[in-house]
Amino acid sequence: MTSNADLHERRKNAIPRGVTNSLAVYADRASNAELWDVEGRRYIDFASGIAVLNTGHAHPKVKEAIARQLDRFVHTCFQVTPYESYVALAEQLNELAPGKTPKKTIFLSTGAEAVENAIKIARFHTKRSAVIAFSGGFHGRTLACISLTGKVQPYKAGFGPMLPEVYHLPFPMAYHGVTVEHSLQALEHLFKADVDPARVAAIIIEPVLGEGGFYAAPAELLKKLRALCDQHGILLIADEIQTGFARTGRMFAIEHSGVEPDLMTIAKSVAGGVPLSAVIGKADIMDSPGPGGLGGTYAGSPLACAAGLAVLEVIREEQLLNRAQHIGHFMTSRLKGLQVRFPAVGDVRAVGAMVAIELVKNCSPDAPDAELTKALVQAAGRRGLILLSCGIYGNVIRFLAPLTIPDALLKEGFNIFEQALDEVARTAAVPA
Repeated sequence: MTSNADLHERRKNAIPRGVTNSLAVYADRASNAELWDVEGRRYIDFASGIAVLNTGHAHPKVKEAIARQLDRFVHTCFQVTPYESYVALAEQLNELAPGKTPKKTIFLSTGAEAVENAIKIARFHTKRSAVIAFSGGFHGRTLACISLTGKVQPYKAGFGPMLPEVYHLPFPMAYHGVTVEHSLQALEHLFKADVDPARVAAIIIEPVLGEGGFYAAPAELLKKLRALCDQHGILLIADEIQTGFARTGRMFAIEHSGVEPDLMTIAKSVAGGVPLSAVIGKADIMDSPGPGGLGGTYAGSPLACAAGLAVLEVIREEQLLNRAQHIGHFMTSRLKGLQVRFPAVGDVRAVGAMVAIELVKNCSPDAPDAELTKALVQAAGRRGLILLSCGIYGNVIRFLAPLTIPDALLKEGFNIFEQALDEVARTAAVPA
């Protein structure tokens, strides 16, 4: 039998160290919210492949759609001989996108591609070059995307120089005393000291920071940004790559604010695990680049578009918007109970089923405990629960269970989490 240890040795010899693993656990098969490794051990999955599996591992409808498409054709390249599924999925996403302005959609393969194309479209449409992003934001690992990303380690260090004319603002984080007013004052200062707003093509923001720690952008900020963008002719880009597809209890997280973005990037859960991303935007903006200016050989693959249509069916039929709210309420209730018992749990926050806790020392927001966070991920893994960490200081545990997870598995996963937290808290309390 192949073991996790054997595979990990082979992995170290064959794959560069820049590609890391949260757990040295090698998947063999998975179903909905459960995964089994190559040694036959079962895990409850609270990671969903980093928010890719809102409809769970191998949902029957998604599998069936992929199988049907596989029998017909695998690839033609949409730019050579197009196919209906690309058009049909674009039509449905255009209808679902927030706001009344007519929309158009282009499909790509990865989240980073979506972000890069959104920036290209914004620059072409506005005839401007500067872009404003936020500290703590994560937009991908390509050179342009790490320029936008607001975290140096491990994403930017050693990879410079970055894309020019990219500026960063502080993202509101109530737990750390960063307010909407701080963010807006920084923007005002930026316009006075560093860049003429007439040179800014776009402001890009995650409605809820993903990699940055699951802080939600207050509706007040998003509305003020919308007004400022309208005032200065700047495009507002909502990065919904981690927040989209029912994760927050709305189809897209920006809907909570009532704001209509000019462009929106999506990926991750759009196709149930098959690589697919997109830029959805106001039709006149999306039509700015000329023929041949957008596209990609594998962009909008037939298998992925078929899967994407099935995902939308699942979200509707299984009422996953409501399900996200139920999961979020359950998780926050359990976590706030643990917050009373464990001083290391400094903050509990959630938007729908996008849930996180921040681990700190001495109950202080200014004392992040990254070591405890790492230990907790490993302790949970040993007990059969897959977790992810995140945050600027690496001290946030994020919960991204599939929205299709049964209540029994949700409760079982939280029981395991509580045991793991108790284990690492006790260990941390023992003097060295």
